[in-house]
Amino acid sequence: IFKFLGAISVDLGQDRIKPYLPTILTPLYRELNSNYAEQDPTLKNLSQEIVELLKKLVGLEAFSLAFSSVQKQANQKRAMRKKQRALQTVANPDIAARRKLKRHKNKAETRKRKIESLRPTYKAKQHRSHALKDLAMVE
Repeated sequence: IFKFLGAISVDLGQDRIKPYLPTILTPLYRELNSNYAEQDPTLKNLSQEIVELLKKLVGLEAFSLAFSSVQKQANQKRAMRKKQRALQTVANPDIAARRKLKRHKNKAETRKRKIESLRPTYKAKQHRSHALKDLAMVE
């Protein structure tokens, strides 16, 4: 997709690419700004190259305006999601409590996996469920 965006940008030229610049920069900005553990470095390098190409193609001023608008929009979306999550915590405390329990459980599992990878001889205790069905004797 990034190669396609770069090719289209070069093909359209300086004047015809300007209206589409924020649309093109949105996925590039997302890739450059992401901090995932499994992030592909070649993808990040490619997006950086295309950003440099766009900067040379449209000029620094037009590029800066479009890039700042994309950045502002991404920050607004992030703030909106954070605000909605906080509101949901107040409005639906049971859902928030379930989410919190799930997050703590995942964190504990991750910690166990990490310890086992560092020390192969160590075996973490498995979580034992205390439900009634586990206590019942099954023949």
